[in-house]
Amino acid sequence: MSTRGLNFLDRWLANNIPETTKADVISVDELTHKLIADAKALGIKRGEIDEEVDSLYRTILDAIVHYDPGLPE
Repeated sequence: MSTRGLNFLDRWLANNIPETTKADVISVDELTHKLIADAKALGIKRGEIDEEVDSLYRTILDAIVHYDPGLPE
């Protein structure tokens, strides 16, 4: 298991899922490609992320559907 992949995914979702993102195939696909590109830029292979989640698509979709911006700092 890759703690690095899971930590990256958690931080990336928190920082890259805007409140206005729609839960549709195109939005999720675009975010998936961005996530993979950002991970690659940091030297994190997709396999490190994939081994932590059943489906990257469903994980991103779930993050959009359950988006919670939290309290302002």
